[in-house]
Amino acid sequence: MKKKKKKKIDNFLIWLVYMAIYDLVFLVIRSLFDSIYIHHSYKFIVVFIILVILTILNQTIKPILVRLTIPITAITLGLFYPFINLFILKLVDWIMGKYFDMTNFWAALLFSILLTIANFILERIFKEKKPSKKG
Repeated sequence: MKKKKKKKIDNFLIWLVYMAIYDLVFLVIRSLFDSIYIHHSYKFIVVFIILVILTILNQTIKPILVRLTIPITAITLGLFYPFINLFILKLVDWIMGKYFDMTNFWAALLFSILLTIANFILERIFKEKKPSKKG
């Protein structure tokens, strides 16, 4: 029982560290674009909330969108996929209201692509750090 509880705590701490690093990466990538606005008060907390919402949408809505857009993604040889990520980011923009705003379409698309690459790299790094499922 204690091992199971310790594993849950370890997984939560790894997730928390992952989110903290992803928070910093998000802010660094955002600093490249003037047209992407994050509310200045409590910036790290706002970005953390943005990332939690982004994670929830990526786990729930994105798989549905990917399945629905398989034909157009196949026709465009995968070039449509970043637009799905952009749509998810625009949903986060809409949910967050005045705290997060993306005004330039092309900057938002490039932001989406860079964020996807950064997330891919972070997931590969943290996949190695996860505690093993054994004992």
